[in-house]
Amino acid sequence: MDYVPLGRTGLRVSAAGLGCGGHSRLGQGSGESRAHSVGIVRAALDLGINFIDTAAVYRTEEIVGDALAGRRDDAIISTKLPIVPPGESPLGQQFVTGESLASSLEESLRRLKTDYVDILHLHGVMPDQYGYCREELLPALDRFRDQGKIRFLGLTERFIHDPQHVMLSRALQDDIWNVVMAGFNLINPSARQRVFAQTRSKEIGTLVMFAVRRALSNSEALTELIADLVQQDLIPSDALEEEDPLGFLRSLGGAGSVVEGAYRFCRHEPGADVVLTGTGNADHLRENVASILSPALAPDCLAQLEELFGAIDSVSGN
Repeated sequence: MDYVPLGRTGLRVSAAGLGCGGHSRLGQGSGESRAHSVGIVRAALDLGINFIDTAAVYRTEEIVGDALAGRRDDAIISTKLPIVPPGESPLGQQFVTGESLASSLEESLRRLKTDYVDILHLHGVMPDQYGYCREELLPALDRFRDQGKIRFLGLTERFIHDPQHVMLSRALQDDIWNVVMAGFNLINPSARQRVFAQTRSKEIGTLVMFAVRRALSNSEALTELIADLVQQDLIPSDALEEEDPLGFLRSLGGAGSVVEGAYRFCRHEPGADVVLTGTGNADHLRENVASILSPALAPDCLAQLEELFGAIDSVSGN
């Protein structure tokens, strides 16, 4: 496993991080047993992954807590709390209070079976919600840190609804956050200028989500997405092969598959500290980690990706 500094936190984190949400939720999304999901987390630890990312809404915190029994010191735990009350629209203007955030943190600590988390994020913040988070919830986060219940402050965007990174671009001007989580992939690399340029200059730890989602793991979804981009005149109609639009990841890039190429693209992007990967299958996890640890794509391949997708900022690849 490769290990890198996480901004200026002083943490050394695995280049591959285990994401415990997404469609799989460690296998819970496909009906796997709790014991199976615990095994996925332990398999990640055995592969050298020390960065574990979960969230209250994923309903996997208890699984992480069980998996880390006796191994808490082997892991850097990142979890997230919602900023809206249960039942309210995550895009709305009904917010939790600092007091209810404190109660939510206590519940997360109980589920994780620990007395502190390394990074606590406000989860999925939209541009018009950020002001409330900064003015009303930040004091609570500072209090949690003073109490020793969290070590670092984090913030995650809602990439599907904010693919242009409007919220993070604004938040990074405040010099408040120690760690941020941004959507980034070869189809929408706009975080390069709008997020990573700031996080690199300010040494803010950066976690990459959406490296591989549906469009990069499902050929039909990819074909559909490419067709939409062509229809919107975002890429030329004759730029890609209809049957295998990203085949050049193999022929030019040296990747064994589109998924492998997508992970390698993210891993070697300057400013991408941890590339998150989520799965409910241990073999799949090993394949993803091997991809993340593989060399960078060939320069000609990267140049073609930039020519095709470098200006795209309207899709998430989900």
